[in-house]
Amino acid sequence: MASKFLLVAQREYLTRVRKKAFIVLTLAVPLLLAAFGFVIVKVASSDNDTTDVVEVRDDSGLNLTGRLANSSQLLFMPATGTLAEAKKGFQKAKHDGLLYLPAGLDVDNPVGVQFYGKGNISLKKQVAVQGALNKAFSELKMQKSGLSQEQLDRLRSKVELQTISLDETGKEANSNALATSAISYVLAILIYFFIFIYGVQIMRGVGEEKSSRIMEVMLSSVKPFDLMMGKIVGIAAVGLTQFLLWGLLSAGVSSVVIPFLTGKDKPKTEMAATTAAPGAATTAANGEPQTAEGKLDQGISQQAADMNPAAKVLGTLSNLPLGTILFGFIAYFLGGYLLYGALFGAVGAAVDDQTDTQQFMFPITLPLILSYVVGLSVILRNPDGPVAFWMSMIPFTSPIAMVIRLPFGVPMWQLALSIALLILGFIGTVWVAARIYRVGVLMYGKKVTYKELGKWMFYKG
Repeated sequence: MASKFLLVAQREYLTRVRKKAFIVLTLAVPLLLAAFGFVIVKVASSDNDTTDVVEVRDDSGLNLTGRLANSSQLLFMPATGTLAEAKKGFQKAKHDGLLYLPAGLDVDNPVGVQFYGKGNISLKKQVAVQGALNKAFSELKMQKSGLSQEQLDRLRSKVELQTISLDETGKEANSNALATSAISYVLAILIYFFIFIYGVQIMRGVGEEKSSRIMEVMLSSVKPFDLMMGKIVGIAAVGLTQFLLWGLLSAGVSSVVIPFLTGKDKPKTEMAATTAAPGAATTAANGEPQTAEGKLDQGISQQAADMNPAAKVLGTLSNLPLGTILFGFIAYFLGGYLLYGALFGAVGAAVDDQTDTQQFMFPITLPLILSYVVGLSVILRNPDGPVAFWMSMIPFTSPIAMVIRLPFGVPMWQLALSIALLILGFIGTVWVAARIYRVGVLMYGKKVTYKELGKWMFYKG
């Protein structure tokens, strides 16, 4: 029995790994992911490098133009003439917005401020202008209460919160919610798509063999249960092989791409220095002139500050339970795939036409979709809550729910209980799928219903 089961698994494995599609996909995916990430980083960085120039027509008499703080994304400059003249000049100029501050503007209740743009105004630009206005009016209100600019500067505080995780033994480790959430997000996506992709392969493989009547020949020498398990295990080995190769190739590609993306961008700094005219001044947040050299120094300081979060993220990754995460990912990948693969195989054996699979696929994939949606919306926000706990215990939802929780740290008893329940769930689904499979693979020309599937489960023999 074991030899026949292994022969079926070996056949499924070798048939798939020798296909050109498997080789091309295995080699192309890491390169496509690297190219995709490179494009996203470049597009995001080029978008952040652009500075929107906003003209300000200030009739309020509050000298708000000088109080609006310039940033790397926004540059405010005064508009000349009346509002009508400012509009005409704005339409001819290549600027990005016109801000109008009407006369009689009340500091405590600033109503009537208008922002003109060419075409539809983006939400990013609107939020940035509103933020600059809110900051300027806040400073005006505080100065109105009798505070000097120096006192205002001293009143501003920026707290940097250092997060530290404390385990049951009292050991401390650096924690970074962004890095941990990102890892959970990636693991959930991988589990979700792998189960879907390879589960559908099982269903289609069984359906194709059934439609070509190869099953009748194979079942004369192999039991239905051995045949189904051989297909499931063989395709699981294909998935693990492809995942391992993707990991190795991605590591190699990342070693080339990441240093290129994170390297110091010297030409950009030099360009920023030469673009601004020497000695050219802009207005700082406190109303004092700021030279181009000062802006360059601030940019360099900001770059140095931006390097610290990256170092914190790397430090956080080294403090994560990587061994538990890797073990859990493999365990839930195999357990979830075997559980759903058996059900997909039963569906492929039950129907004659692949178009009829939709009515049976939906109830099977519903828990998987639910765990994915709830996991990224609820469990990711509260990995220790009751929803996260119970979904990580139910076999149909635990493959995704638990891998989301793993980077945040899961008690070993919960992990052991969840894996034990997943194994029991797999055994139960295999039993159900085998009962359907042994009848369905030899059933032709009959429209299958849920009632009919229920009868197949209790046929003797």
